[in-house]
Amino acid sequence: MSRLFAKLLGFFSSRTLVGVDKAGNRYFTRKEEVDGIMKEKRRVLFKGEEDPTSIPVEWICWLNGQRKTAPTPEEMAELEAKRERIRQNVALFKKEEEAKKLANATHQASRIIGKDASPDLKSFIKQFPDASDNQNRGSEEASVAVGDESEERISEPTGSGESFKPGTWLPPT
Repeated sequence: MSRLFAKLLGFFSSRTLVGVDKAGNRYFTRKEEVDGIMKEKRRVLFKGEEDPTSIPVEWICWLNGQRKTAPTPEEMAELEAKRERIRQNVALFKKEEEAKKLANATHQASRIIGKDASPDLKSFIKQFPDASDNQNRGSEEASVAVGDESEERISEPTGSGESFKPGTWLPPT
């Protein structure tokens, strides 16, 4: 019991204030003997309700021993200003992206093919020289002309219909 009382008394009497954060939390350090070795223990006393999410990242790093020195008020002010600049840049970037999307949406709306409009197949067919020639002659004449040229080609039939002739299809050149 006296050992527990000594630890409690040691905690309150030998602690030194290291710093205070923006939320009013106070950070302390004290030396404590653990297994015959003097170690530094770091603590936080919350202002009001104990809310661990109210501790800034820099102080968390100091509490966990990832930082050797506690953050200074100047450093905290500089980091807070940097975070504010980043928030402003992100907000500006989001506004620019929304403006670009809106501009592209109005531009793209005329190019989108919906149920009312259909794709322009004539301009697509004109890309292929043989197809545009066949279109002028008519579909029956084109199939007869192609069939006459390649009747000697032999292949296995792979289709159905009255107009099907095996081996009549020629790949575009």
